[in-house]
Amino acid sequence: MISGTSHDGIDVATVDFTLSGDTLLGSLSYHDTVPYEPSLRARLLAALPPASVSLGEVCALDTLVGKAFADAARPKADLICSHGQTVFHWPGMGTLQIGQPAWIAERIGVPVVSDVRVRDMAAGGQGAPLVALLDSLLLADLPGRPAALNLGGIANITVMNPAPLAYDIGPANALIDAATLLSTGGARHYDRDGALAASGTVDPALLRRFLGEPYYALPPPKSTGKELFNASYLDGLVPGPDLVATVTALTAHTVAEAVREHRIDTLVVSGGGVPNPMLISLLRQQLPGVSLLPSGALGAPPDAKEAIAFALIGWLTYHGLPANLPACTGASAPRILGTITAGAGPLRLPEPLREMPARLRLA
Repeated sequence: MISGTSHDGIDVATVDFTLSGDTLLGSLSYHDTVPYEPSLRARLLAALPPASVSLGEVCALDTLVGKAFADAARPKADLICSHGQTVFHWPGMGTLQIGQPAWIAERIGVPVVSDVRVRDMAAGGQGAPLVALLDSLLLADLPGRPAALNLGGIANITVMNPAPLAYDIGPANALIDAATLLSTGGARHYDRDGALAASGTVDPALLRRFLGEPYYALPPPKSTGKELFNASYLDGLVPGPDLVATVTALTAHTVAEAVREHRIDTLVVSGGGVPNPMLISLLRQQLPGVSLLPSGALGAPPDAKEAIAFALIGWLTYHGLPANLPACTGASAPRILGTITAGAGPLRLPEPLREMPARLRLA
């Protein structure tokens, strides 16, 4: 289970994993997005950067988000991995995901793996992108130069080069949503079907200004989030369709630059930006000759891929295997991620596996 940087709800996936030789087989039996209650989402958004927030509110939100995750959890699971809700991500210093796992363990009665990013950070990594492991296993048998692109709040890419390389490119829905909210006076939280962007015109001068953001020049491994790309990033700008069109073009431009840099020929796309036809159309225009393939073609529905990734991380942790890729996060070495909260009975872990799977096949 995970709630991403759009902070709109909890993505849930139930996956039955079976190891067959060096191939991990995954059967996806359920996936859904459970929206946050409007009052909880409002409190959560009000506490995010650049806002100031009290420790009392952080404590309350940790409990309320934990209870929301417990409500969203599937009761027949054997193990749950809960990413929780990121409220602050500070590469080089720390990361904070809230949603107390004890509420999930108490409600469902099974072990809960949580707090999965900080161990990678303690080993010198960025704590992101952790979805790179799922990507590398899914892309393992694809020919040519494939990559996986996730268009969430932040756009991140995993490149098979041939060793995996992954990093956050820059904003995707984070700024598109913020511009839409600003331009509609709070009436719309996202640009449905890319309609606002399609009705506007890209401002070339503003796009050049956006592209001057120093983050884009940083070398991988790197990660970012709403600590940088939040509503205040748009302060002083004129709201309206042109602003939405320009931040949409920003995402397409920065993604296309990354794809061209790595000479990608197949791009497997997932995330909340996939249903935005304006964004996908811009990517196709800027990437002629590159095949854009929805992640569902590999068994991972675009709106469920991140939840599947954290189910995989939970399975690996439970079986004593690392789930970070140091070349992608910058960590000094592979690490077993997260902590485990016991369920209703004694905590019994299986015998640790000795070898990592070489590939993952989802059905």
